Amino acid sequence: MRKPYLLLLYLFFNCTLVMAQGTKLITVDFKQATIGQVATDLQTKTGYHFYYDAAQFDSLRVTLQLTDKPLEAVLNQAFANTNYHFAITSDHDVFLTREHELQPQLATGYYGKGSSAAGVSGAAAIVVVPDYTELAEKKVANATTENKLYEVGIKTNNVKGGNVTLAGYIRDIKTGEPVVGASVTLLNSKNGIATNQFGYFSLSLPRGRNVINIKALGMRDTRRQVTMYSDGNLNIEVQEQVTTLKEVKVSADKVANVRSVELGATRLDIKSIKQVPAVFGEADVLRVVLTLPGVTSVGEATTGFNVRGGAADQNLILLNDATVYNPAHFFGFFSAFNPDIVKNIELYKASIPERFGGRLSSVLDVTNREGNKKLFTGSAGIGLLTSRLNIEGPIVKDKTSFIFGGRTTYSDWLLKLLPDEYKNSSASFYDLNLDISHQINEKNNLYFTGYISHDAFRLNSDTTYGYSNRNAGLKWKHTYNNKLFSLISVGVDDYKYNVASEGNEVNGYKLNFNVSQTYAKADFTYYLSPKHTLSYGISTLLYHLNGGDLEPEGNKSLVVPDMLEPERALESALYLGDKYDVTSNLSFNVGLRYSLYNYLGPHTVYEYADGQPKTENSLVDSTSYGKNKVIKTYGGPEIRVSGRYNITDDFSVKAGYNTLRQYIHLLSNTTAISPTDVYKLSDPNIKPQYGDQVSFGLYKNFKSNTIETSVEVYYKRIKDYLDYKSGAVLVVNHHIETDVLNTRGKAYGIEFLLRKNVGKLNGWTSYTYSRTFLKQDDPNAGELINEGTYYPANYDKPHNFNFTGNYRFTHRYSVSLNVVYSTGRPITLPIAKYDYAGSERVYYSDRNQYRVPDYFRSDFSINIEGNHRVHQKTHNTWTLGVYNLTGRKNAYSTYFTSGGGTITGYQLSIFATAIPFINYNIRF
Repeated sequence: MRKPYLLLLYLFFNCTLVMAQGTKLITVDFKQATIGQVATDLQTKTGYHFYYDAAQFDSLRVTLQLTDKPLEAVLNQAFANTNYHFAITSDHDVFLTREHELQPQLATGYYGKGSSAAGVSGAAAIVVVPDYTELAEKKVANATTENKLYEVGIKTNNVKGGNVTLAGYIRDIKTGEPVVGASVTLLNSKNGIATNQFGYFSLSLPRGRNVINIKALGMRDTRRQVTMYSDGNLNIEVQEQVTTLKEVKVSADKVANVRSVELGATRLDIKSIKQVPAVFGEADVLRVVLTLPGVTSVGEATTGFNVRGGAADQNLILLNDATVYNPAHFFGFFSAFNPDIVKNIELYKASIPERFGGRLSSVLDVTNREGNKKLFTGSAGIGLLTSRLNIEGPIVKDKTSFIFGGRTTYSDWLLKLLPDEYKNSSASFYDLNLDISHQINEKNNLYFTGYISHDAFRLNSDTTYGYSNRNAGLKWKHTYNNKLFSLISVGVDDYKYNVASEGNEVNGYKLNFNVSQTYAKADFTYYLSPKHTLSYGISTLLYHLNGGDLEPEGNKSLVVPDMLEPERALESALYLGDKYDVTSNLSFNVGLRYSLYNYLGPHTVYEYADGQPKTENSLVDSTSYGKNKVIKTYGGPEIRVSGRYNITDDFSVKAGYNTLRQYIHLLSNTTAISPTDVYKLSDPNIKPQYGDQVSFGLYKNFKSNTIETSVEVYYKRIKDYLDYKSGAVLVVNHHIETDVLNTRGKAYGIEFLLRKNVGKLNGWTSYTYSRTFLKQDDPNAGELINEGTYYPANYDKPHNFNFTGNYRFTHRYSVSLNVVYSTGRPITLPIAKYDYAGSERVYYSDRNQYRVPDYFRSDFSINIEGNHRVHQKTHNTWTLGVYNLTGRKNAYSTYFTSGGGTITGYQLSIFATAIPFINYNIRF
């Protein structure tokens, strides 16, 4: 127990400190000043740090002229006759609020367990939050850290002039995981940088004393005071933001959408993803991606997607840098990404960074968490169709961590409840994730990523479909100095799919397909100066492709084996990019990527007569090439340019242009990725795809950056996209080039986005008008589609509207609503019958002349969380709701049958009724 005279001495020094600080006199002259201008001016003159919610002060304007007055007097007169209040603490903090007054007090337990000193003058000011005593303790600890002066570099007697570099990592104080996209800025300056995927930053600062602010989505804003003598490092830990109804919220400079140079780039964290209602109650990464402007679904119950007029295979989908060819489970009802493992996702639609290549439309970059480096935790979920379990923790505390997750399904009981035509159906899937992170020392880190998935299903037939993804990768990150670091990656990606039929022993067969790739790449980032950040690197990718093997299934099968020749190719690239900040308001990203593609042996290449359509009749010769022989080479430069100009702090304009090449093709007569699709590499007869895009955007934030708006327009050209001839055979075709056509296309559109990130009501609304057309007018191709005029692509859907909203009543109860509308996709219909050569034939319309019915769906969910006590072993949540709330019968597919002299059309709807769901989740 403390002695009374020590307590009195402590109070005396605190009161003396407050009085001394309060006697500092300042002069102000405000004319219709905003709260931001007032706080900045007072902060500069007093050294105090101001905390406030700018949205609450949006309507306040201060007109005040005072000379040689203490800070308290200035604030008293500024807020006179208003409902605004302030509280000044001995930690140089000023809290501004509206309606609610703050009570300065010492942290609970300061004088011993169960005691307090509420109301003691000079005590550390905190926000009074009922039932959240731990937050008070964290505030005291954080205040101590914020007011500590860190000395960085080699200390000298005299601080020289010029700039030096401060580098380090931003990490979560609870888990030790890196914080991606955190903003690190110099106080009262626009000099700043965002942390990369490893939480790393490198910031140029003037020598001497500096104050840097650290802001991150979902984290408490904090600051560090540093004295810079020379280049040095400072690692910073941040705390998760605990939001309450009565808490003072620190206003952050949430202007990343305005100040970033990229167009068509969206980042989502897992918290936002989990608030969107999804089928059967499990959070779904790709379902949320489909709500973004410019992204459309290829159909009901599928996770294939189209971006700005691109086909489903023109999206590069990455999981920790590993390529995932089929990102869907269970007929497309679930995505391949475990929501409890995923940390954040980034979608690039226009300004694709130069380090990415190989696809025309977009890059979806999914990043998993590294795992808790402090202690063992886990989570589990139980739903109507799936269950999942995730465990994470330290292998070596603060150095090595792991995270393991698995999901599986038990869905056959549901299929048995469907009508008789589906009772003999079955479906199953599982996936496993393992990620290991190891810090060798301050300059070297190793990362291992492993992913396995498998799907098998049968729809009331003797035909079974199956596919699997297998990915393994190893990354080494090395920091050379504060300005330069590298990331070396190697890995293997494998995608297998098959179709098997064994109901009829005589006709039993099995079809096998396989795409695998082995890759190696080296990426470097060099912070050349405050105005220049360079990125450069080199990569190589070796394809192994099996386009189809037909085998008999069973000893009694009479099916003749047929096997296509395997294909091999090497895709290499090198790139250089520069982020150039001309001024604080004008920035450019300029990049050049050069890709080189070599089609390799062993393989047999067929040659066709010049000037004639490629058919088996025009085949004139064939040439066989030996192993690793270069058969054909393609390549060329790819340009990536984007620029941003800030008209004001919350309003900017952007423009960009990029070109891309794609050397692998997906041959399909469906709009969605399916197990019967055929992958094909570019060869002497099939050219690689090429595309370029120009885009322009306006970005504006409102209400202190709590509401984001944007408008983007784009125009894209596509060359050598493969479409198929009428009656084409795509499976086990030794002359596939005779059944496909090279087309050129164009796509254009306008995208609107309105997004609110904070508050009880949050979410986003998007609307996109877009068109995609293809054209095949080469008379030497042997067949003109629609007489050589433009026709809509299979995935052309002009109107797309999405609304995703969340309303939080309390910390435990919230509701979510998702509304989707889009134009029906194009379709080719039989429109007449005629007799030819004594037989009845069907006459079809122009390609994609008609459309299926428009698509509409609304989903609703209620989210119930357990209590928020800090010290408890488990935290649980319930999610219940309804998918397809209105029970609309949206078309999954359409087909036609001929019988009785008539042709009858049918529409297949997967979710033809409202589907309730419930899901239980637990964290431990």
